[in-house]
Amino acid sequence: MASLNTTHYHPPFFVLKGIPGLEAVHIWISIPFCALYVTLVLGNALILFIIKTEASLHQPMYFLLSMLSGTDITLSTSVIPKMLTAFWFDCREIYFDACLIQMFFVHFFTATESGVLMLMAFDRYTAICYPLRYTSILTNSLLAKLVLAVSLRSLLVISPFPFLIKRLPFCAHYVIHHTFCEHMSVAKLACADIKVNTVYGMSAALSVVFLDMLFISLSYIMILKAVVRLSSKQARVKAFSTCTAHICVIAVFYIPFLFTVFLQRVGHKISPSFHIIVANLYLIIPPTVNPIVYGINTKQVQQRIWKILHCRRNNTPKNKRADELRSKV
Repeated sequence: MASLNTTHYHPPFFVLKGIPGLEAVHIWISIPFCALYVTLVLGNALILFIIKTEASLHQPMYFLLSMLSGTDITLSTSVIPKMLTAFWFDCREIYFDACLIQMFFVHFFTATESGVLMLMAFDRYTAICYPLRYTSILTNSLLAKLVLAVSLRSLLVISPFPFLIKRLPFCAHYVIHHTFCEHMSVAKLACADIKVNTVYGMSAALSVVFLDMLFISLSYIMILKAVVRLSSKQARVKAFSTCTAHICVIAVFYIPFLFTVFLQRVGHKISPSFHIIVANLYLIIPPTVNPIVYGINTKQVQQRIWKILHCRRNNTPKNKRADELRSKV
């Protein structure tokens, strides 16, 4: 009887339903998700490689960019491989503890990415509003402390999620109507009051994402004021162009987030399949777009990419043979 009660309290595993109502086309849905996942891993890995190997990019802005790329890879990897395994091989079971670990990683790295975007806004504010004091203000020591503070904040805010789930009894409910272990999707399976989970989940979102958005907005208001005061039009364009990539990344990250929150508020009016697809796109589209945006809008990254491509082209057997013939002549 004790064993039965334990099973009811903590099921040995959950079953990931995937996208309800679209089970017949899961295999087709998996194709674009797989392509996006491969693209985001390669793109962000390239950004990490470029920043690591290019000495001129060892600056606060690019350190934060490398942290953003690392966060993107980890966030997507915590969800997409398991989702593809479920779609391709119908392997939908996920152990209870593994589900809690996945839940923690998804929410932790989402909160961390929001914090990194906030730090990048602070970096742009310092660079534009205090250009002569930029290196003395944003030192490596201060940057390390800020990154540590963001990580600790994410850890403290997200750590209660698994414990809030563990305290719930699940009875015979173990089918998660989602492609991954999202906090509220798991909590809704419990045969008990989940008001604490609901309130804390909303409070966590407000205390992390919306505060970060407020700080980013204030930073860009100050940046806009500083840019407007510049006497030269060329200087204004150059100053604001340095923020273009960051503004694009902010839009790609926060607009889907706000849309997801809106869907949760009016979820009873929209099909669950649409809500789940949007939630998955939110986890994969920003990490895919980020390296593309920075590759297009950041001159130093562009130059390094072209340099790598040029070296590879020159090292092909055909070009090596041409070089040998030219040397003989």
